[in-house]
Amino acid sequence: MSVLVYAAAVVLLIGLYLSWTANRLDRLHTRRDAAWAALDAQLVRRASVSLDLAASRLLDPAASILLDDAAHTARDAAADSRDLAETNLTRVLRDVFDDPKESLALRERPGGGALLVELDSACRRVQLSRHFYNDAVRVTWVLRRQRLVRWFRLAGHAPFPDQFEMDDEEPVGLRGMAAG
Repeated sequence: MSVLVYAAAVVLLIGLYLSWTANRLDRLHTRRDAAWAALDAQLVRRASVSLDLAASRLLDPAASILLDDAAHTARDAAADSRDLAETNLTRVLRDVFDDPKESLALRERPGGGALLVELDSACRRVQLSRHFYNDAVRVTWVLRRQRLVRWFRLAGHAPFPDQFEMDDEEPVGLRGMAAG
C-alpha cells in the first residue's frame, strides 16, 4: 500500500511540475507576443516620422526621395521581408544623417528640430524594443528546448519563435538629438 501512495505522490508531483512548466511557457509566449507588438509599433513610428521628414521639404530632394521610398517600403513590407526593409530604412537614415553638422543646421530650420528629436527618439525606441523582443524569444527558446517540454509537447502547436534581426544602428547625425 505504501508503494502505491509513493507512486501516486510522484505522479502528482510530476503532474504539478508539468502544469507549472506549461503555464510558464504560455506566459513566455504571451510576453513574446507583447514584445512583438511593441517592436512593431516602434518600427511603424520610425517609418512614419521618416515619411514626415521626407515630406517636410527640409531635406534636399534626393534625400527626400530615398527616405520616402525606404520608409514606404518598410511600412508596407510583408512579414518575411520586413527585416530587410527595416535594415534598408536604417541604412538610408544613416546615409541622410551621416554628418552631425548638417543635422545641427537642419535642426535650426523651422520644424526641423522637432522632427529630428522625434526621429532620434524613434530610432532609440526601435533599438530597445528589438532588444526586449529578442530577449523574450531567447528565454522562450531555452524553455522550449528542455527535454520534458519536448517529450510532453507542452508548447502545443505554437510555432517556434524567431528573433528579429536587423541593422538598427542609430545615424551619427542624430545621436543625442533628443537629449540636447
